[in-house]
Amino acid sequence: MTKIALVTGASRGLGRNTALSIARHGGDVVLTYHSRVDEAEAVVAEIRAMGRKAVSLQLDTGGVGAFPAFGERLQAVLRETWGRETFDHLVNNAGHGDYALIGQTTEAQLDRLVDVHFKGVYFLTQSLLPLLADGGRIVNLSSGLTRVCFPGYAAYAAVKGAVEVLTRYMAKELGSRGIAANTVAPGAIETDFGGGAVRDNADINKLFADMTALGRVGVPDDIGPMVASLLADNNRWVNAQRIEVSGGQGI
Repeated sequence: MTKIALVTGASRGLGRNTALSIARHGGDVVLTYHSRVDEAEAVVAEIRAMGRKAVSLQLDTGGVGAFPAFGERLQAVLRETWGRETFDHLVNNAGHGDYALIGQTTEAQLDRLVDVHFKGVYFLTQSLLPLLADGGRIVNLSSGLTRVCFPGYAAYAAVKGAVEVLTRYMAKELGSRGIAANTVAPGAIETDFGGGAVRDNADINKLFADMTALGRVGVPDDIGPMVASLLADNNRWVNAQRIEVSGGQGI
């Protein structure tokens, strides 16, 4: 039976690449987007062109109150598109970058990071557990910045650190259902994330490239295929792990 993955924040960047990589590995995808329905539908079209099924749904992962209604929409889509009541893989990818030194971080900045990157992951997963098939997989996106410190990233890295702890607890509590949970922690990647700083600022790009054993920063194609492979059955015994995909950043 074809596996169905839900990838949040998949209209652009790493989420988009992950969704496309899952389709290339033979999976079907439900992808969420925050506001750019045109970009989301472009990803859907690419996946369908591969002969796979895909549907896009709007979701603000920082709006916990909307999760029950989202679950109902997802259940309807699963029934209408796949004739199923469940999906197999949850990839909590959606997020944003908001960077400031500790002395300059506002409460509003921290609250939004917590809402999107931690509460969003926690309560979206909670809401979707009845729809996640036994034997399924959860992948939560973290960051290489939970291991390598860089000024200005304290709040962002701290909430990602919370996600890493949460992931281990997911593995522990959901193991009785055969559900594995892992964290993937990318290093610096050339995307529009955080205003595209790594991609567009040559000085920042070089700074992180010089910190990386392979001598460059990453690109989405370094991450999406790895996430897709982690969902495959031949990685079924990988569980409760933090897997850094950074080219050897900061070693």
